[in-house]
Amino acid sequence: MGALRPWHIAVLVVVLILLFGAKRLPDAARSLGRSLRIIKAETKSLADDDDRDLASKADAQAGYQPLAPQQPQQQPYQGTVQQPVVDPVQRVREN
Repeated sequence: MGALRPWHIAVLVVVLILLFGAKRLPDAARSLGRSLRIIKAETKSLADDDDRDLASKADAQAGYQPLAPQQPQQQPYQGTVQQPVVDPVQRVREN
Protein backbone atom coordinates (compact mmCIF):
# COMPACT_ATOMS: atom_id res chain seq x y z
CA MET A 1 0.00 0.00 0.00
CA GLY A 2 2.97 2.34 0.57
CA ALA A 3 4.44 1.82 -2.91
CA LEU A 4 4.10 4.52 -5.54
CA ARG A 5 2.81 2.93 -8.72
CA PRO A 6 3.06 4.38 -12.27
CA TRP A 7 -0.64 5.14 -12.40
CA HIS A 8 -0.28 7.22 -9.20
CA ILE A 9 2.28 9.39 -10.96
CA ALA A 10 0.05 9.70 -14.04
CA VAL A 11 -2.90 10.83 -11.93
CA LEU A 12 -0.69 13.33 -10.12
CA VAL A 13 0.56 14.80 -13.42
CA VAL A 14 -3.00 15.12 -14.76
CA VAL A 15 -4.14 16.87 -11.58
CA LEU A 16 -1.18 19.27 -11.72
CA ILE A 17 -1.90 20.12 -15.37
CA LEU A 18 -5.56 20.74 -14.57
CA LEU A 19 -4.73 22.93 -11.56
CA PHE A 20 -1.91 25.03 -12.95
CA GLY A 21 -2.22 24.73 -16.69
CA ALA A 22 0.39 23.56 -19.19
CA LYS A 23 1.91 27.05 -19.54
CA ARG A 24 2.67 27.54 -15.85
CA LEU A 25 4.16 24.13 -15.10
CA PRO A 26 7.56 24.77 -16.77
CA ASP A 27 7.87 28.10 -14.95
CA ALA A 28 6.95 26.44 -11.66
CA ALA A 29 9.51 23.67 -12.22
CA ARG A 30 12.17 26.23 -13.13
CA SER A 31 11.55 28.30 -10.01
CA LEU A 32 11.51 25.14 -7.88
CA GLY A 33 14.90 24.17 -9.32
CA ARG A 34 16.31 27.63 -8.56
CA SER A 35 14.99 27.47 -5.03
CA LEU A 36 16.54 24.05 -4.47
CA ARG A 37 19.89 25.31 -5.80
CA ILE A 38 19.77 28.30 -3.45
CA ILE A 39 18.91 26.08 -0.48
CA LYS A 40 21.75 23.71 -1.34
CA ALA A 41 24.25 26.57 -1.62
CA GLU A 42 23.10 28.15 1.65
CA THR A 43 23.29 24.90 3.61
CA LYS A 44 26.76 24.27 2.20
CA SER A 45 27.91 27.76 3.20
CA LEU A 46 26.42 27.32 6.68
CA ALA A 47 28.30 24.06 7.11
CA ASP A 48 31.53 25.75 5.95
CA ASP A 49 30.93 28.65 8.36
CA ASP A 50 30.40 26.22 11.22
CA ASP A 51 33.70 24.52 10.46
CA ARG A 52 35.50 27.88 10.37
CA ASP A 53 33.76 29.05 13.56
CA LEU A 54 34.82 25.91 15.40
CA ALA A 55 38.42 26.39 14.30
CA SER A 56 38.46 30.05 15.35
CA LYS A 57 36.86 29.25 18.70
CA ALA A 58 39.41 26.53 19.33
CA ASP A 59 42.22 29.01 18.60
CA ALA A 60 40.68 31.63 20.85
CA GLN A 61 40.26 29.18 23.73
CA ALA A 62 43.89 28.06 23.50
CA GLY A 63 45.22 31.48 24.54
CA TYR A 64 42.62 32.03 27.28
CA GLN A 65 43.87 32.74 30.77
CA PRO A 66 41.54 33.69 33.62
CA LEU A 67 41.77 37.17 35.08
CA ALA A 68 43.24 37.62 38.51
CA PRO A 69 40.61 38.42 41.15
CA GLN A 70 40.41 42.13 41.85
CA GLN A 71 39.77 43.75 45.18
CA PRO A 72 36.66 45.94 45.19
CA GLN A 73 37.56 49.60 45.20
CA GLN A 74 35.88 51.87 47.72
CA GLN A 75 34.56 55.14 46.38
CA PRO A 76 35.48 58.24 48.35
CA TYR A 77 32.75 60.10 50.21
CA GLN A 78 31.51 62.96 48.04
CA GLY A 79 29.62 64.86 50.72
CA THR A 80 26.11 64.43 49.31
CA VAL A 81 23.35 62.33 50.80
CA GLN A 82 21.01 60.60 48.43
CA GLN A 83 17.36 61.19 49.01
CA PRO A 84 15.20 58.07 49.25
CA VAL A 85 13.33 57.24 46.09
CA VAL A 86 9.62 57.92 46.43
CA ASP A 87 7.07 56.44 44.10
CA PRO A 88 5.10 59.31 42.44
CA VAL A 89 1.86 57.35 42.64
CA GLN A 90 2.35 56.79 46.36
CA ARG A 91 3.10 60.52 46.85
CA VAL A 92 -0.19 61.47 45.14
CA ARG A 93 -2.15 59.00 47.29
CA GLU A 94 -0.66 60.43 50.49
CA ASN A 95 -1.66 64.01 49.57
